[in-house]
Amino acid sequence: LEQHLKTKLVPADETDAASTCLVEIRAAAGGDEASVFAGDLVGMYEKFARARGWRWTLHDRSATDCGGVSTAFAEVEGPGSYAALRFESGVHRVQRVPKNDVRIHTSTASVVVLPGADETDEALDEGDIRVDTFRASGAGGQHVNTTNSAVRVTHLPTGTVVSIQDERSQHRNKAKALELLRQRVLGAKAAAAAAA
Repeated sequence: LEQHLKTKLVPADETDAASTCLVEIRAAAGGDEASVFAGDLVGMYEKFARARGWRWTLHDRSATDCGGVSTAFAEVEGPGSYAALRFESGVHRVQRVPKNDVRIHTSTASVVVLPGADETDEALDEGDIRVDTFRASGAGGQHVNTTNSAVRVTHLPTGTVVSIQDERSQHRNKAKALELLRQRVLGAKAAAAAAA
């Protein structure tokens, strides 16, 4: 009851109603162990989202040689998802003994949670966007190495970059990347406006 009352005392934020949020996780200080910790965070947030009945869509994941993750970018869709995850933004720290060592290591990872943009929100100016195509990497056979199906879009005023190589079609990857870029830029604006 006390926790419920404390939650009700926190002032409401207009972005709390967002049913979509974007979660970005990056390994920080700690080398390989930090990337393992970032991978653990990705798994933890995915399980949390699925336990709540939310849809978790992993859009970008850069794996490391040691089985960890250097960066990951996901979209969470479900009622109250942003309100529940917004305070996860920041630097997370863990202290543990790695499998191949006897000393305690301290590792950090940064987490950024942004509210998703609605379909009714403004569009980005096409003059502010640079689109680059490149060859996708990873599994997919010979087709992956012969076509420039991966797309990287950059919002020039903010420097925000989104890379997508999920689909075999460059056009579908471009459409998905542009939508994610719009959500990231508008979500960051909304979060900044709410904080001010």
